[in-house]
Amino acid sequence: MKAVHIITGRGVPLRRSDVDTDQIIPADWLKRVERTGFEAGLFSTWRDDRNFVLNDQKYAGASILVAGPSFGVGSSREHAVWAIQQYGFDAVIAPSFSDIFRNNCSKNGLVPVVLSEAIVNTLWELIEADSSTEITVDMKSLTVEVPSAGLTESFPMDAPTQHRFLNGLDDIGITLSHADAISQFENSRPAYLRAN
Repeated sequence: MKAVHIITGRGVPLRRSDVDTDQIIPADWLKRVERTGFEAGLFSTWRDDRNFVLNDQKYAGASILVAGPSFGVGSSREHAVWAIQQYGFDAVIAPSFSDIFRNNCSKNGLVPVVLSEAIVNTLWELIEADSSTEITVDMKSLTVEVPSAGLTESFPMDAPTQHRFLNGLDDIGITLSHADAISQFENSRPAYLRAN
């Protein structure tokens, strides 16, 4: 997992709430053996509608998805996070996330940003008025900024999750950061209990 300090990019206004993981990446895509190629399945059912926001070329290359409340509800599937990342998004801003989806984001390097519904509505309006509007997510200060609108908002994130992003640590990386303590513990155990 790569370290994340600052994300600056354009946004996509996904004006939908209660988006579940099956809508993010339909179950047909879960049969893949590889961990790549999921971007083609992102919102694939909705993308059949030519008016769906991801089909609008003015949002091509945007790296921040701005969604409605209860994003990522439904079954736990890391594939949903992989699809969002592989499509090119580095962060998702929403008023709320399902706990499982938020945890999957944190473990895979996709930044889940919680902002109020009022601020999300403001972001939607700004992006829709000007698709070149840049949004900055600062993981050190835990703020979202839209310089062109003079907007700066703080967002909550627990210290261990923030540390994980700032240092690019997945679960294995976190475990390896305690390698000395693990070795010390193993060496203090009777020989017959030690890992070989």
